[in-house]
Amino acid sequence: MYIILVGGGKVGYHLAKSLAADNHTVVVIEKDEDRCQYIAERLNVLVINGNGCEKRYLREAGIERADVLAAVTGSDEDNLIACQVAQRSFAIRRTVARVNDPLNESSFSQLGIDVPVNSTSIIAKIIAEETTLEDILPLFTFKKGKLAIVRVDLPPTSPVTNKKLRDIKLPKDCVLVSILRGEDLLIPSGDTLLMEGDEVVALTTIENEREAFSILVGKLED
Repeated sequence: MYIILVGGGKVGYHLAKSLAADNHTVVVIEKDEDRCQYIAERLNVLVINGNGCEKRYLREAGIERADVLAAVTGSDEDNLIACQVAQRSFAIRRTVARVNDPLNESSFSQLGIDVPVNSTSIIAKIIAEETTLEDILPLFTFKKGKLAIVRVDLPPTSPVTNKKLRDIKLPKDCVLVSILRGEDLLIPSGDTLLMEGDEVVALTTIENEREAFSILVGKLED
């Protein structure tokens, strides 16, 4: 994919490094000239010294042919503006925005950002899950808050253990995308047998989230 990153701080740098290692074409737009030099000397990516909220720098980065724009600066305002300019002026297919203040996450979704990523919220949910032994962990929402990726740990009382996936009637628009079983990562098929202790990752619409949980884990408490 052709990916534009707005922001070359620590998050942007490591993201660019990872994406480039996976053979994606990466362009980084960064305001700080010294930071641009640092990235250019270490990574095989195009680095542009400029403001990713401005159309001219997005054009210079090749926004017309980009698949994704990810705004990952330390400023929520800059991340939101960069994504909105990419959407409204260039009709980019997908925008991802780093959300630094958890209070801004819902606003990002309401304003049309495809994938607002709030690392603070994700970490907090992981901590809460480990300390309270919850079976269900929502990871994040996207597509303007209409879809969610969730992780479900199948307990001994799960009604789907020892059943093949094809025999489980999941809600409409709910798909199991992966299963972590011990050290093994499985991509499920109709013949996959679900087992106690499986960590299941599912993609579901928000309105079907509770129904999917109920089917996989059992009746949920209100």
